[in-house]
Amino acid sequence: MKKSNLISLDSLSLQDFDENSELIPLMTPEDEEKINSEELPETLPILSLRNTVLFPGVVIPITAGRDKSIKLINDANNGSKVIGVVSQKDESVEDPKAGDVNAIGTVARILKVLKMPDGNTTVIIQGKKRFSIAEVITEEPYMNATIREVPEAKPALQNKEFEAIVESIKELALQIIKDSPNIPSEASFAIKNIESDSFLINFVSSNMNLSVSDKQALLEKNDLKERALETLKYMNMELQKLELRNDIQSKVQSDMNQQQREYFLHQQMKTIQEELGSNNEQEIEEMQERAKTKKWNDDVASHFDKEIKKMQRMNPQVAEYSIQRNYLELFLDLPWNEFSKDKFDLKRAKKILDRDHYGLDDVKKRIIEYLAVLKLRNDMKSPILCLYGPPGVGKTSLGKSIAEALGREYVRMSLGGLRDEAEIRGHRKTYIGAMPGRILQHLKKAGTSNPVFVLDEIDKLANSHQGDPSSALLEVLDPEQNSEFHDNFLELGFDLSKVMFIATSNSLGSIQPALRDRMEIINVTGYTIEEKVEIAKRHLLPKQLKEHGLKDEHLKIGKPQLEKIVEGYTRESGVRGLEKQVAKMVRYAAMKIAMEEEYNVKVSNEDVIEILGSSKLERDKYENNEVAGVVTGLAWTSVGGDILFIESILSKGKGTLSITGNLGKVMKESATIAMEYIKANADEFGINPDIFDKYNVHIHVPEGATPKDGPSAGVTMLTSLVSLFTQRKVKKSLAMTGEITLRGKVLPVGGIKEKILAAKRARIKEILLCEENRRDIEEIKPEYVKGLTFHYVTDMKDVLKLALTKQKVKNPKAL
Repeated sequence: MKKSNLISLDSLSLQDFDENSELIPLMTPEDEEKINSEELPETLPILSLRNTVLFPGVVIPITAGRDKSIKLINDANNGSKVIGVVSQKDESVEDPKAGDVNAIGTVARILKVLKMPDGNTTVIIQGKKRFSIAEVITEEPYMNATIREVPEAKPALQNKEFEAIVESIKELALQIIKDSPNIPSEASFAIKNIESDSFLINFVSSNMNLSVSDKQALLEKNDLKERALETLKYMNMELQKLELRNDIQSKVQSDMNQQQREYFLHQQMKTIQEELGSNNEQEIEEMQERAKTKKWNDDVASHFDKEIKKMQRMNPQVAEYSIQRNYLELFLDLPWNEFSKDKFDLKRAKKILDRDHYGLDDVKKRIIEYLAVLKLRNDMKSPILCLYGPPGVGKTSLGKSIAEALGREYVRMSLGGLRDEAEIRGHRKTYIGAMPGRILQHLKKAGTSNPVFVLDEIDKLANSHQGDPSSALLEVLDPEQNSEFHDNFLELGFDLSKVMFIATSNSLGSIQPALRDRMEIINVTGYTIEEKVEIAKRHLLPKQLKEHGLKDEHLKIGKPQLEKIVEGYTRESGVRGLEKQVAKMVRYAAMKIAMEEEYNVKVSNEDVIEILGSSKLERDKYENNEVAGVVTGLAWTSVGGDILFIESILSKGKGTLSITGNLGKVMKESATIAMEYIKANADEFGINPDIFDKYNVHIHVPEGATPKDGPSAGVTMLTSLVSLFTQRKVKKSLAMTGEITLRGKVLPVGGIKEKILAAKRARIKEILLCEENRRDIEEIKPEYVKGLTFHYVTDMKDVLKLALTKQKVKNPKAL
């Protein structure tokens, strides 16, 4: 419709334009000729335009809002319909004077005047010829001025260059119309139907997106070819801008389309999930909010984003959905790079360790050393300690004290009976019911990445067809590897290098050698009787009173009574049995208070026997030296030191050697070595060699139900046999320990501390040891060895010189 209208306009002249017409035709060459031949009036009313420039031949609508302009238009419309149109130099000037407008403008003819509802007047005008203002005559009620025509220099008819420029203008104009979303495509018909070159240039210049000053500059160019070139330059710039804008627009559009598509799909998904009766959007949003607060690195963050998008796409009804949710919740719950601040007050740490545990100096020293290094370096791979020792000595509770001393969280994981490797390293999350390993679960519970982590009973790990957990611990307990600990469920490395692992163990034999190698072994020895008494007084009694609802004034147990309980009713390295006996005493007091009966608040020895029954485990005391062949030896047991008597006797026979007392292989060999050594050196000891053939020798170690073994009794057996053969007395209040060789050497033995304390309890005064055991004695606290005399020997002859007196026993045998 519009196309046919525009084409049919060619034959329509603007001069015959009807004011009521709906269409405004284009200017024809005839119209142009007619305009050129028209004479301009001498004076014209001058209309100033704020934001546009009128070019000859071009039809434009103008909205007039100023009173002066409206009056001018109305007067002109009622009169000759011809006005002069100029542009303002500064569009902000409300009432322009002669100096505020450009001198060159265009004579215009009013085609149509429209009254607008808002009170403004819109006028459609067509440019005719250029003019310049000669002189302003009046400025009221509107500007009137005398004018001069400004002629236009046109190129010759057959100017090829000009034709090429005009052709380029036409092509560029069509290209701009095609590319610009704001210009209707019908405008291209108008361009195609313009026949006049000058009108084409003016039409394009008028409709270009240029500033008023640029358009004014174009209007003021007298040479049409120059104006055409300038227009072409502006059009090229316009086209480039347009292409760039379209390029950006298309990119933005594609991004927007993608976002809209995703939004649309999410909305659809949401609707489907609501229909199915579940909505997980809120849950996912909460997770994303929590993720913003986490201190994880880029790898973990991108992995989390990928996994949460996977969850968004899942149907909440499927089994994998709950696994995925658990997986993401583990990510959010784990303490990635969350560390508690270490407290570097070494004196406070020492005070806490001393408060909670009596003795255990080696362990405390190691912890203080670690703290000191951490304080100086401020960043250190945590050591992996293994506290090894008998049950009940406080290995596990040490972990709690260490955590408090360092100011860290405390985590304890029991490994006793653990036989599944997945307990340490987790299951692959593809399985239903999959869970992370216990290491990560405990770290999640702790809330920090540097707790004190106690691995309890590491020697009780079991093996099964489900894998070997002790092998899985190899990675956990290696400071070089555990910075990237791989849990099957998590599928990413987690840093365990700042965790302080403390393993506890009763024996080292069952721990895998590679695992033992990764740990720093600290031997937590059994307590001495003195230490046990202190522990009972400081820790066990107050704890039991509190647990039974009593106060300190309800029951008082003195040190002698505590010692009686330790010696008579417990035989152990630790203090668990002692705690049970103390609890029994406290329960007795509680019962008496509840029944309102009288009882002794300060416990006596008789009360101990009444409450706990008669003593079952009284230790051996030293006996006299009236009988030949009875010597006191020192033994080490798993529950502390002890003394044992070695007895020997002669009977008529053929020289056989019998040994009894449930002895082990090594102990029997010691007896044989001692016998052979005496036979070889009989003359030196003043023994008649014939005795060995005429008498049988029997060696016995009392308490035959208790198995005994070890090399420690060598010197004792030797002394016993020489005493028997010579019928000499053994020195009073003397005990001994040491291994012997056939060459007559005395070798060192272990367990010295426990043996010495056992000797002191048995009221022994002198102790005979190998020279090499001297350093063991120096390590014992001086108060424990007070009142003891030590003899250090290297040879068996020295042993006999010190151990045997010249005096014969009572009623000696005549051999």
